[in-house]
Amino acid sequence: MMRAPPALENDVLCPSLLGEIEVCLARFVHDAPYTPALRTAVGYALLGGGKRLRPMLALRCCEASGASTKDALEAAAAVEMVHAFSLVHDDLPALDNDQMRRGKPTVHVAFGEAMAILSGDALLALAMHAACSTPRNPARIAHELTNATSAMITGQVYDTLGGFPESMAPRERLHLVHNHKTGALIRCACRIGAICGDARAENFAAIDHWGNLIGLMFQAVDDLLDVTQSAVHVGKAVGKDENAGKLTYPSVYGIEATRHEVCRLRKEALATLDSLGERAEHLIAITEYLAARTR
Repeated sequence: MMRAPPALENDVLCPSLLGEIEVCLARFVHDAPYTPALRTAVGYALLGGGKRLRPMLALRCCEASGASTKDALEAAAAVEMVHAFSLVHDDLPALDNDQMRRGKPTVHVAFGEAMAILSGDALLALAMHAACSTPRNPARIAHELTNATSAMITGQVYDTLGGFPESMAPRERLHLVHNHKTGALIRCACRIGAICGDARAENFAAIDHWGNLIGLMFQAVDDLLDVTQSAVHVGKAVGKDENAGKLTYPSVYGIEATRHEVCRLRKEALATLDSLGERAEHLIAITEYLAARTR
């Protein structure tokens, strides 16, 4: 896989928009009625870096729908809070038992297991508060976010505990896991951006389909990085899914076939954006970035 050119990465991870996202996230943490210790742990989990892909998707999909990115800022913050909650809980000893996240100790390592559980709970509650604070369609935004969160948790159950129908083939199981565990929240970010932008029905359908495709592509690339990159490079443990016997794209498809699948998803995602015309400029850049990312 080729690395995304720096100019493309800078365009996708727009510094000015990232700054607005960080300010919004910090404001919600500051204003939350939490104890000082809980606020510190929540801030550590939420404000400790990351690509901010999901909130960026929400902002860019709002923009592609013809509105201002500011119309989706609270909704974008909400989806990032759900993502942060999922990482805190996924890292716990009972689940993935990860020691490192984004190049630093995970929350349960830094603050203890009890505080990690409680800070994850707090992040989920804060996400719903942020969703209800959005100036456009707050009830619908909250509904989308709760549905996506439920789907994400369902995917985590399949991934961690199984429970698949016996007749389901490995590829079907893989897609079931990833459509829920990873894809649901990415697709949700795109959908809530379009909702905040009051997208027309045909544009909403295109953004929704695009979100589904890039969600799968994101996970396929993530699975490739897990077997081809070092922990130092990606900022978290690698090779654990394969060692645990979990379903991944390389374990089911093989490495080369996974690369071909990434190319297929990229091509289909780009074609899906044709109906949006010039407004799809940033979504095209995001597609190219996600296909070529190396961390």
